[in-house]
Amino acid sequence: MPVEKMTKVEESFQRAMGLKKMVDRWRNSHTHCLWQMTLGQRRNPYATLRMQDTMVQELALAKKQLLMVRQAALHQLFEKEHQQYQQELNQMGKAFYIERF
Repeated sequence: MPVEKMTKVEESFQRAMGLKKMVDRWRNSHTHCLWQMTLGQRRNPYATLRMQDTMVQELALAKKQLLMVRQAALHQLFEKEHQQYQQELNQMGKAFYIERF
């Protein structure tokens, strides 16, 4: 009988060890899943901050570009008006005074 008791004890010990290993694997995978979820939650604010920084930079460049376009358009307008005044003065026999060096 003692041999039968040993095998039953060994079987229950093996079963308990198998269950313990299964619980440990489940606990590790659960911990890993939780870590992955919190990692995603931690990454999102950083991605948002990077995106906001990129948007600020793009807006600054867009403002600068818009300013350059408006300056070029204003320069063209002044050139066109200058030529128009010059033509009107030429028709009247007059001209702008241009200083020569």
